[in-house]
Amino acid sequence: MAKKWNHLTSPAICSIILCANTSVFASEPAGKTETNYSQQELISQVTSVSQLSDVQPGDWAFQALQSLVERYGCIAGYPNGTYRGNRALTRYEFAAGLNACLDRVNELIATATADGVTKQDLATIQKLQEEFSAELATLRGRVDALEAKTSELEANQFSTTTKLQGQVVAVVSDVLSGDQVNGTPITDKNTTLGARARIEFVSSFTGKDTLFTRIESNNIDTPNLLTEEGNLAFEASGTTTSVLGTLSYRFPLGEKTQAIAIAAGGAIDDITSTVNIFDGDGAFGALSTFGTRNPIYNQIGGAGLGVTHQFSDKVGVSLGYLADSANNPASGSGLFDGPYGALAQLTVKPSDRITLGLTYINSYNTRLATGSNNATSNFFGTNSFSSNSYGVQASIGISDKFVLGGWGGYTKSDVLTGTRGDVDIWNYAVTLGFRDLGKKGNLAGIIVGMEPKVTSTSTNLTQFKDQNTSYHIEAFYQYKLNDNITITPGVIWLTAPDHNNNNNDVVIGALRTTFSF
Repeated sequence: MAKKWNHLTSPAICSIILCANTSVFASEPAGKTETNYSQQELISQVTSVSQLSDVQPGDWAFQALQSLVERYGCIAGYPNGTYRGNRALTRYEFAAGLNACLDRVNELIATATADGVTKQDLATIQKLQEEFSAELATLRGRVDALEAKTSELEANQFSTTTKLQGQVVAVVSDVLSGDQVNGTPITDKNTTLGARARIEFVSSFTGKDTLFTRIESNNIDTPNLLTEEGNLAFEASGTTTSVLGTLSYRFPLGEKTQAIAIAAGGAIDDITSTVNIFDGDGAFGALSTFGTRNPIYNQIGGAGLGVTHQFSDKVGVSLGYLADSANNPASGSGLFDGPYGALAQLTVKPSDRITLGLTYINSYNTRLATGSNNATSNFFGTNSFSSNSYGVQASIGISDKFVLGGWGGYTKSDVLTGTRGDVDIWNYAVTLGFRDLGKKGNLAGIIVGMEPKVTSTSTNLTQFKDQNTSYHIEAFYQYKLNDNITITPGVIWLTAPDHNNNNNDVVIGALRTTFSF
């Protein structure tokens, strides 16, 4: 009797031969794979070799194996009684089934639960072992090699709880046209090349929580257009020095409630959806900060807490609080005494293709990140001010490949000291998205809107009112070269920079290449 071989219970082999304590003779019918069979189907028992359509009765092994199956019940299979579709059964596959029968017979002998293993059966088993000795040895060698490789991988794996991922965004950009803004010449008109690199560690300790750590460097610099309009979404005006970009921990509070604690680098998309298919955090989608998301969202960032509760698949609410200088103990800083943003958003999905977001943000000493100089100022530089912002965002899938979206945002900022007063700031946009244009995974986008503009002020702050309207027009084409590389050329056109008709149009061109791994 050959030595009993237990390696067939290896999970790697089970994914091919699908064994429990026996071999499984089955096939994968059209439209069904190994991974989506139910547990009940997996343990369904074949009680006769005749049920296995791939084993031919003309082979002597058919009769030999039939005796073993019907006497000892040592082969299991799927209900359709096939092994690998309509192809012939290979000797290796037959050897695997034979080995399972040997295990079963050994088990019955050892536990004395059989009604007796006859000499004739033992002779048949011996004959089968001799006939398939080469295949059994080959299978044993394959499994031993696989287990050795698995052990090596386990010994050298990065972590059992952490996934390592990364991203590099390389950008070539330039100001293609435009000479001056508000009477001052634009001097930043050279072609530049910059890159943003991120290494991320995604850890989980329970399977339901996520510890997220990001280390990044960024030396991409937006051209100085003498206005805050037209900012690029991936710029940082930084250096190649690596810093801790983001550190957060997400965990469940209940079946439908998730919480996130953010120690550094938090943003609005960590807490809630921005309801815009072009929001790829600078790596994908829109090229500009304005095209990425409603500008009122940019008032919230830093360290703090967020909670999201799903009432149902169609309705959810998000609450969040982030402080910009939470780690600074100086007066006017810290978690509660410094600049902050507090968010409440109701997200509604009436259907799979429609998403609506209703947003309220209360902020203190936090400016909008894009818009006219007036809309993004801190009003006389030293004054304290608070803002209340309201936004509505929508994304409507007209078809599987065409998405209509947009938003509107209103911010009322009140100056609290010195020259007191208030200003009204509006912005809006309409977006058109074309999915899979030219190739599956591609995305083309058009954004037309008005960046934040001061439309009215109190008497004391009239100098901050914008007199005209500039339109932001942006187009890009995101081409998926492969699963890891995406190339996005695009242009941004400002029709009257800084909402001033006296300024000539400005056009910015950019070519973004994103590497993901």
